[in-house]
Amino acid sequence: MTVGIAIAQTPPLPIYIHCGSLFDGKSDKLQKNVVIEIQGDKITAVGASAPKVIDLSNETCLPGLIDTHTHVLLQGDITDTDYDQQLLKQSPQYRAILATVNAKRALEYGFTALRDVETEGAGYADADVKKAINNGVIPGPRMQVSTRALDVTGAYPLLGYAPGVDVPHGVQVVDGADAARKAVREQIMYGADWIKIYSDRSYFVRPDGVLDDIPTFTMDELRAIVDETHRQRRKVASHAMALNGVHNSVEAGVDSIEHGNYIADDDMKTMVSKGIYYVPTIFVGEYVAQGRADAGAPVWLKMLQIHEDTFRRALKAGVKISFGTDAGGFAWTINPAQEFPFMVKWGMTPAQAIQSATVTASQLMGMQDKIGTIEVGKLADIVAVPGDPLVDITALEKVNFVMKGGVVYRKP
Repeated sequence: MTVGIAIAQTPPLPIYIHCGSLFDGKSDKLQKNVVIEIQGDKITAVGASAPKVIDLSNETCLPGLIDTHTHVLLQGDITDTDYDQQLLKQSPQYRAILATVNAKRALEYGFTALRDVETEGAGYADADVKKAINNGVIPGPRMQVSTRALDVTGAYPLLGYAPGVDVPHGVQVVDGADAARKAVREQIMYGADWIKIYSDRSYFVRPDGVLDDIPTFTMDELRAIVDETHRQRRKVASHAMALNGVHNSVEAGVDSIEHGNYIADDDMKTMVSKGIYYVPTIFVGEYVAQGRADAGAPVWLKMLQIHEDTFRRALKAGVKISFGTDAGGFAWTINPAQEFPFMVKWGMTPAQAIQSATVTASQLMGMQDKIGTIEVGKLADIVAVPGDPLVDITALEKVNFVMKGGVVYRKP
């Protein structure tokens, strides 16, 4: 008979970070000269004195940033040609390799968590990228993933090829409520945390200034998707840029509206009452507008003006706004933190913009008990920047310290 002997595990030594200033995510003001104690992967104390091991006394510390709309499997798709190139000439395996590079970049930019809203034709590769990060194989943010996304026949690229040419699609194509339910079950089986749907297409500006569209799914299809997703304790993110896509999504009870260039006032009221989040992705619209206008879609330039008005109305109405950039829609060599100045320019205070990427984003992801603020018991996801982001929001484009789960990935 073998007798097991319990061996006492020596707890890891605490790590101390001395922050010159601290934005903890709970308050909208900075605290001065704060020391954070970290044991293992969690914050164990936030106070005024302790040994100084990591000296960030000239920095402002913040909770790790969260981007709730990314595509780590994309490398930028300003035009249809860019998109076709990636789906037709890059294998899913090669794209997954590039995604590991993108995940590392995101972490080094200061984004310690991402919600990645579909692979754009690369199948379930995002679930494997997430798995590799969680298993410590590659560095990267905490991830929630959406795998393949859903749309209907004839509504999503690749399009325009001869009828006899079988080309891949950037989404899983489904038609009918039963097929939609089956697709939801399949995606969840293979690792989807969220179900992403494309609720509208073909945008145009009406004479009254409203951004109109063609809805994709029927209401029966949308309700089936939302019901099946919620039944399985998952959430639905809806790409909805204009009048009908937003309205139908809100009525069906999705959990977040992605982009939302135009949202009617009544739909904003419903979003507030149902707790539906708005993820505006401002920078990507600015980034792709001219290229798509040059390619024959000038409506994208007008959509920017409409988007600003919508954002300001949503802010005033009390809609919950979560930070999201659509990184991957623009190249990952561009820092996604460029979204912050647009949010401030369009009416947010710097504190509100930061909270959209910390506490609010953590709530959208259902991770508010783990991340989003710097307080005892939370995971030690901490970033730091030189300067004061409450005075100059562009400081968030200069993150020079990144800790995720108590592990330092970047330091001054």
